[in-house]
Amino acid sequence: MSEQVAAAKIVERQAEQQGGVLGKLLIFALSLGIVPISSYFLSRDYLWDGNTIFAAITAVVAANVVLVAYIIESLREESRMKTKEKGKQPAESKKDR
Repeated sequence: MSEQVAAAKIVERQAEQQGGVLGKLLIFALSLGIVPISSYFLSRDYLWDGNTIFAAITAVVAANVVLVAYIIESLREESRMKTKEKGKQPAESKKDR
């Protein structure tokens, strides 16, 4: 019975983590579509006075910023998950090796 409870807790924890990961992926996917397009039109009209080349460069930079932010967030999340797992696992004994 206790093994079933432990297994259920593990499955529940993984489902919570995957739900958070999916939410972050959706947020970054939407921002990857919205941020460059809006930065192109806003910078073309208000920052560069109609110069489409500079506006396109601004959109490319905005897309790269979103991608780098996603990579940094995924690395931070992975390191947080590793530290949680490391803290919850019992110390390895000689018999386990």
